[in-house]
Amino acid sequence: RQEGRVGFTNIKGKNMKKFSILLATVFAVMTLNTSCNDEWTEEQYEHYISFTAPLDDKGGVSSIYVPATRRNADGTPKFGEAISNYQLPMIVSGTTRNDANFTVKVGHDTDTLAILNYDRFQQRKDLHYKDMSAMASYPETVNFTAGSDISLLDIRFDFRNIDMVEKWVLPIMVKDDATSTHLSHPRKHYGKALLRVFPYNAYSGNYSATTLLMATSTTKNGLDKADGTGLETARAYFVSDDEVFFYAGDIDESRVDRRNYKIKAKFTPTTAGGSTGTVTFSSTNPKMHLEAKQATYTVYDRMDDVQQWLKHHYIIINDINYTFCDYTVRGEDYYNEQIASGVDDDKIFKNWYKCTGTLTLERRINTQIPDEDQAIEW
Repeated sequence: RQEGRVGFTNIKGKNMKKFSILLATVFAVMTLNTSCNDEWTEEQYEHYISFTAPLDDKGGVSSIYVPATRRNADGTPKFGEAISNYQLPMIVSGTTRNDANFTVKVGHDTDTLAILNYDRFQQRKDLHYKDMSAMASYPETVNFTAGSDISLLDIRFDFRNIDMVEKWVLPIMVKDDATSTHLSHPRKHYGKALLRVFPYNAYSGNYSATTLLMATSTTKNGLDKADGTGLETARAYFVSDDEVFFYAGDIDESRVDRRNYKIKAKFTPTTAGGSTGTVTFSSTNPKMHLEAKQATYTVYDRMDDVQQWLKHHYIIINDINYTFCDYTVRGEDYYNEQIASGVDDDKIFKNWYKCTGTLTLERRINTQIPDEDQAIEW
């Protein structure tokens, strides 16, 4: 009996020990859950103010695409020809919803753009981003209402005299002072926005140029015997509602003297709705000796086979055929020195180019989004 009692006591002790451990674990879990729930009822962060303007991977700016002319539902200009707007979202950060009505100040950022230009481009001022504040206007204050963490800064743009040879950027920031109840986000670039602005019309954008062949020769007569190579892309920049410009051949915005090699392309519809038409190429620079034949274009849409809400909008420029010369192949200074010394323009060393083939623009449009500039997947 004594042995049995001892065994019973030992078994009972072990069970009690297990029960105590289980009870302590349950209590700890309940305490932890209660503690977590209590913590999340209070703000864990700060209600800082930020712009929704994430930086591009390469450029260090935030690219935005704005219709060159903002239009009403009936197609009429909302503010006037080549005048548009963009609504930049601003947000209140934090772990709890904003529960106050307040106002924040915004204004021109005078320093960040200059720092970015120097860090990225040093003395290559031809590559510097250019401040477009003179072409933009926006309110000095933005109101937030209780229950909402988002507000919109309405920016008005005047594109009537814009030259897209320049790399236009609008630098803005949240301005803090002694009266501010909510401060700008301290993390780099959150409380500031560097907007690289691309106004667009029906024909601007990045064209695929793999079927555009470019032949080159040191003489104009040698172009007919030269072999052509395909390009990758050709960007069309806004000029007016029916006109864009390309850089000739494989010249792009990294070129110091790119301004000299602009080729304007004017689109003229020949059918109702503008599904087909002609393209006329021209240049205001006689030194590049542009000779261009008239091209044609076709516009058509196709719905995606899988994503049925996605529309593919195509513009194809056919029958492209133009020649030009790179007269500053040895640099602008060399060309000017030769001209100043009396050398005939035809005898200055040049590279000649002939471009033939097609260009294709594709825009992917989400038909579920009513706003035009938001629906296009840039």
